[in-house]
Order: sequence, then C-alpha cells, then structure tokens
Amino acid sequence: MNIPFLDLKAQYRSIKDEIQPALNSVLDNTAYVLGKPVLEFEKDFAAMHNAKYCYGVSSGTDGNHMVLWALGVGHGDEVIIPANTFIATAWGATLCGATPVFVDCHPESYNIDPGKITAAITPRTKAIVAVHLYGQPADVDGISGSLVGGGWLLEGQGVFVNTKTGQKIYLVEDCAQAHIAEYKKVKVGGIGIASSFSFYPGKNLGAYGEAGAVMTNNEGLAKKFKMIRDHGAEQKYVHLSYGHNYRMEGIQGAVLGVKLKHINDWTDGRRRAAAKYRKLLSGIEGIILPKEMEYAKHVYHLFVIQVRSQKSEVRSQRRDELQKYLNENGIATGLHYPVPLHTQPCFEHLGYKKGEFPEAERLAEQGLSLPMYSELTDEQIEYVCGRIKEFFKK
Repeated sequence: MNIPFLDLKAQYRSIKDEIQPALNSVLDNTAYVLGKPVLEFEKDFAAMHNAKYCYGVSSGTDGNHMVLWALGVGHGDEVIIPANTFIATAWGATLCGATPVFVDCHPESYNIDPGKITAAITPRTKAIVAVHLYGQPADVDGISGSLVGGGWLLEGQGVFVNTKTGQKIYLVEDCAQAHIAEYKKVKVGGIGIASSFSFYPGKNLGAYGEAGAVMTNNEGLAKKFKMIRDHGAEQKYVHLSYGHNYRMEGIQGAVLGVKLKHINDWTDGRRRAAAKYRKLLSGIEGIILPKEMEYAKHVYHLFVIQVRSQKSEVRSQRRDELQKYLNENGIATGLHYPVPLHTQPCFEHLGYKKGEFPEAERLAEQGLSLPMYSELTDEQIEYVCGRIKEFFKK
C-alpha cells in the first residue's frame, strides 16, 4: 500500500465540479487581481472567525510582514517568537528590520511556553507572536497572565502596556496552520490585536498557489492593512504611506471561496484521523503522541509523534530509522521542523547556542509527522500504525 503524506488530488476530485465554474467566472470577468471573489471570501472568512476585518494577501509570509509593519515594528525593535516554528514567522520581524528573539516551546503543546516569555522581554520588545503550531492554539491566556504578572497591563485587545515605563507590546497570532481552530471555544484569528493566515496548497484551507490573509478587529489597523497591500494607496495613484504589492489573485479568492464551504467537514475528518491514530498507537513505549490541550480544539494540520530516545546523541538517528522503515513500506512522512530557528545559519549572528532551548531541540530531533488529511481512510491509518508497531517489535 502506498500512502502519501498529503493527498491533494483526492481533495480536488471531491470538489472538481464546484471549482471549474468558479474559475470560469474569474476568467469570464477578467477579475484577475482582488475583485468580487476575493471580497466575498474575505467577508466569509472573517465571519467564520468572528472577526470584523479580513484582507486577502499574496502569501502567509507576506501576511506576517504586513501585520508587524502596520503595527509600526521597525529597526531596533525586537519580536518574540517560538524557536519551534517555520522560518516564515521570523521573516515577519526581519523584513521590518527588527530582531527575532526566540523562546522555547512547551513540552506538551509544542507552542511557545508562556512561562519563559517575560525573561525574553527587553525595552526594545515590540511584539509577541503566538504561533498556533500544527493546528493547536497557543495558550493565549497563559501568555497574557505571564505579562500581567510581570507588571504589564492589558490596555486593549492584544495590547499590553508597562505600568512603569509606558512601553507597549502587541500580541499577534500566526494562524498559518490553524484555520478555524479554537482556544477556549473562541476561534483563533481574532484573539490578539491582529493575525495572519497562510493558504499554501498543503494547508487545511489551501489555495491553488500562494495566498494568505490578515485579520483584525481594530478599525485603524484594518485601514493600514488595506493600504499596505496596495502600494500604500487608498485611491489609485494617491499613496498615503509606504506599501507593497501584497494583493491576492482573483483565482485564489475563487478557489478559497469554494473550499471554505467544506472546511468544517474537512476539519472533522482530520480530527477523526487523529483520534484513530491516537487509539491505535497508544501504549507503544517508543513514541510520544501529540497531546490536545484542554483549552484547545486542535485542527490537526499535522500529526507529529516523537520517537523517544533517552540519549540525545541518537534521538534523530532513531527517528530517521523509523522514517526510513515507513518509506520502504510505502508510507510518506515529514519533518516539522528538523532545525530549530535559533540554530539556523541565517541567525548565527544573534549568538544563540545549541542547548539553549531543549524542548524545541528535542522535538526537532525526535519529531516525525505522519500522513494527515481528511480523506485518509481507516484502512490507511491501520496500515501506518501496523508498520510502526512492527518497527518497534523488531
């Protein structure tokens, strides 16, 4: 049996009859950039996340940049992000000229550890990015409580002010892997002052190319978003601020509009697959299963197990052996992410050393992502789990 890591063809076949008319409409109306399909998607996507404003952009990475840019993050500022995330989270800071400051992840949620954030704050800290990694929301209340306990006052949604110095810190959400995930029964995206989403084809809600979105409940910030994505203009040829071309293509808006109608069912399918994995893999001494935190409704963009080893020098070796065995049996897997951000060559100048963030490093060495998509059948999951059990018996 051959099982892909992600089966985009199966998803396309299930909605092919809906996709083609949507694409034809864009072509017939030559609405290639923004236009009605994007506008309708923005409205529906915002409503689904209980947010007031949403703007489609050219990619999730561009969305990361736009959010911090609109908040005034710039040269000399620092942005706190987890060491365990995709590098696009860090680009939001670096593209603004700011410095990313890394914090270790929580051993159970794999998201940023709220208890380690205040130690990373300096007078130059401008924002904290809560990444809802793998589809599980970060502990937003834990982050807020950590700040408040450290002498910060919650001034407004996602805005903290230091009671002594007046310094402000913005709480931003990176929702690239967490479409319609819930934190304490509240959808992500509208919890911090602003958020960004990715619609890369492999995401839970994926475009047919690059696309993303930014979201907020703040009217002033929404106006900045709209201008920044369109060359800093409110009207054609009148540029009120610096900007860029971060507009979403009409075709991507049309595709996402069709797919949005199915996201709830697809999410249920992912949660069903995760429950099946958890049931069949429980009790295997050699692995650690991902934990769904009590405050979260996980949407399982990824299902990441850890291949356990007591000796750090052989952690990745043991994981790699399992990955090779599964591949030899027709099962594709992934690594998310094998090199933590603080050890990336491009951040060498920041002075971080291996060993500073043990939880992120342990996950990088032991983590293995199993096939995960809503169309995954019980038979396929049983096959994957059967081969994993065989590996540990040997």
